[in-house]
Amino acid sequence: MSIRDVYIVDAVRTPIGKFGGGLASVRPDDLAAHVVKALVDRTPDLDPSLIDDVCFGDANGAGEDNRDVARMAVLLAGLPVTVPGVTVNRLCGSGLEAVIQAARAIALGDASVAIAGGVESMSRAPWVLQKPERAFPAGHQQLHSTTLGWRMTNPRMPAEWTVSLGEGAELVADKHAIGRDRQDAFALDSHRKAAEAWAKGLYDGEVVPHPDAELARDECVRENTSLEALGRLKPAFRPDGGTVTAGNASPLNDGAAALLLVDEDGLRETGREPLARIRASAVTGIEPQLFGLGPVAAARRALGKADRSLTDLTTFELNEAFAAQALGCLAEWPELDPAIVNPRGGAIALGHPLGASGARLAGSVAHQLAAAGSGTGLAALCIGVGQGLALVLER
Repeated sequence: MSIRDVYIVDAVRTPIGKFGGGLASVRPDDLAAHVVKALVDRTPDLDPSLIDDVCFGDANGAGEDNRDVARMAVLLAGLPVTVPGVTVNRLCGSGLEAVIQAARAIALGDASVAIAGGVESMSRAPWVLQKPERAFPAGHQQLHSTTLGWRMTNPRMPAEWTVSLGEGAELVADKHAIGRDRQDAFALDSHRKAAEAWAKGLYDGEVVPHPDAELARDECVRENTSLEALGRLKPAFRPDGGTVTAGNASPLNDGAAALLLVDEDGLRETGREPLARIRASAVTGIEPQLFGLGPVAAARRALGKADRSLTDLTTFELNEAFAAQALGCLAEWPELDPAIVNPRGGAIALGHPLGASGARLAGSVAHQLAAAGSGTGLAALCIGVGQGLALVLER
């Protein structure tokens, strides 16, 4: 059996809304449906009935996204009812996992045309109530927020594994001696690059605003922030001597992203030139508390499969869950040119809607390669509970 080439024809995303902000009134299934419909509308030569599957990442799935949000997106977007949908969960890597799974199906001949992406509404993530172990409890019951992080944790999990995500970032900062000043400077650079990218129109061909929300651009980009402003923020996880703050960490967000993937036959059906070709992917594991360093091994493994190295990269979209986490990864890639990392800003500025972020990264790499005309790009994320995920693209 021959392995087919897989191409990214197009990639879109919503503007990323802040928690309780511009997209908070939009259901996650509607966000997903919007980017799916946008992809189809932008490719009028493609018969939607030829879409073999829609695969979406979703890290939460406890609220309005609970009924296989990919299939809901298909129906809400008005695609033929014959188009199926599947939802996958690899926490922060869910959107990229969806891209990888859809690409794998195409490469193996199980599909010719697929849509892959991700969605998250952290604003609308519900509180959940566990069922009592015995009927008719007399005491108060606890509601758990499903917005982010550990909840209803298995007591058999070692305590060192179940630290908060922020404490995990502090551990990476400890490991690599990454001080507060460096983290704040990294965060400031993320905002600067994001603001410049928007000002230059670099996101105009990628971002598709939702018609029911008055949000035209990413809501968390702070054009006028400064090192002084960032320096005034208090540590969020270690009150005494901590380095991780709300300013040098990614915010809580809402958003969706989607990509159109095809083989050679599907490419002819679209009548379009592809943005990029998918070369290789890899997933790895690491100690849960050091989740922030998950991309280190995943990136090297994916590049090895593509017979490439970090020095061959044209662009690298590394999810900025925390400045400490991203800087920790960079410290373990000494041969990598940091100037090619997140050239249009990262998640600290743009935002990190969990299930959507991986698809956003892959789409951004594809658009950057198309703009450059050639090159090798990489998308990678750290993942809570200790994993790393990476995807190599070429043009």
